[in-house]
Amino acid sequence: MTTLLLFGIFAILVIIRIPIAISLAVSSIVVLLMSGGIDNLALVPDVLYSSVAKFTLLAIPFFVLAGVIMDYAGISKRLIHFADVCVGHLKGGMIFVTVITAIFFAAISGSGPATVAAIGSILIPALVKNGMKRESASALLASSGSIGIVIPPSIAFIVFAVVAGDQISISIGRLFVAGIIPGLLMGIGFIISALYVKNRGLAKQSIGNEEIAATLEKRERASGKEVFKAFRSAIWGLLIPVIILGGIYGGIFTPTEAAVVAVFYGFIVGIFIYRELRIKDIFKILYDASIQTAVITFIVSAASLFAYIITTEQIAQTMSDSLLGLSSSPIVSLLIINIILLIAGAFIDAISAFYIFVPILIPVIIHFNIDPTVFGVFMTVNLAIGLFTPPVGLNLYVASGIGNVKIHKISKAIVPFLISAVIVLLLITYIPALSTFLPNLMGIK
Repeated sequence: MTTLLLFGIFAILVIIRIPIAISLAVSSIVVLLMSGGIDNLALVPDVLYSSVAKFTLLAIPFFVLAGVIMDYAGISKRLIHFADVCVGHLKGGMIFVTVITAIFFAAISGSGPATVAAIGSILIPALVKNGMKRESASALLASSGSIGIVIPPSIAFIVFAVVAGDQISISIGRLFVAGIIPGLLMGIGFIISALYVKNRGLAKQSIGNEEIAATLEKRERASGKEVFKAFRSAIWGLLIPVIILGGIYGGIFTPTEAAVVAVFYGFIVGIFIYRELRIKDIFKILYDASIQTAVITFIVSAASLFAYIITTEQIAQTMSDSLLGLSSSPIVSLLIINIILLIAGAFIDAISAFYIFVPILIPVIIHFNIDPTVFGVFMTVNLAIGLFTPPVGLNLYVASGIGNVKIHKISKAIVPFLISAVIVLLLITYIPALSTFLPNLMGIK
């Protein structure tokens, strides 16, 4: 009865388009009231506070702040220019530029929507100028931006490690490295899909003489001097993931401390090297980062309350046993888990999904002796796909706004990218070495 009430109220609220965090909180509070009366509400402040009062989670606001700083500092446009100089001359070169830039920026921001917002206003017009329909160009940006939660540093991996840490031991550093190959595979899949769309002649239109696109038109192969000049300009942005990951794996600082280092590094680059970050911009930067952090923190708190009920009411154990009863085959069970997560990711954000599903799925993973690193990666890839899956994929709405495309058109154009992403997901799920090879090679436990 408790399970039906909890998930029933949550589903109804989501269907009528109540924000996910509020839906989680309201359904949890109703269940608490029904099960123990008003006295149970005394638990709410303790659960909410304990959910966010964790040192590891401090990395999130600092990585968010670092991502905002990088955008204001002019790093994103330099990364785009560098990628364009390197591969822009190739057939379909702007497609390569888009995905490569998304991967670069993902390694800075750790956020899917932030990646789309930072590079979309430049790259969507450029893609259209080079032969793609506006809805296809926007779909490519929406899908490529999802790599932001897979390529390290990833806010999603931080949250997963915190949520799963109560049941299994897992390292954020190991998850970060494990996400590199899957993230690159996603990028390759999106390039293939975009080239297929373009070559099929489904993407032909002109946008006139937009200035920003004109700067990125297809041209002759850049000279070595031009490549070096672009590299020299972008080097300070390219160094960010090197400093962050190198510091973590070199034992110099923790992931949380690495996020703080990224913030100070961004300020130094923006103010003293690129000189595009002005003192008067600091308030706006802090404001933007605070809004994003507040949203994430609210979601974490509400999802934690929901997860608390799932655990204490034995809902997680019951649902885990039900999943195990469906099949004794790990292959079939993993397929079922993927289907569940793909459907869930289409309606709820990654952070909420971790808090809801990790307590349920961890016993299944343990039963089949699946590496927690592999589980963390394929679950994160699942939820990354959710970022650009209709009807509520956040990346879709960001790309739709930037590209000035109606949501139903971009939803149709996203299908080839969804197909390639699901293929990559299945490869990651059933070939564990794609996630574990690099961490094992580097000796990261």
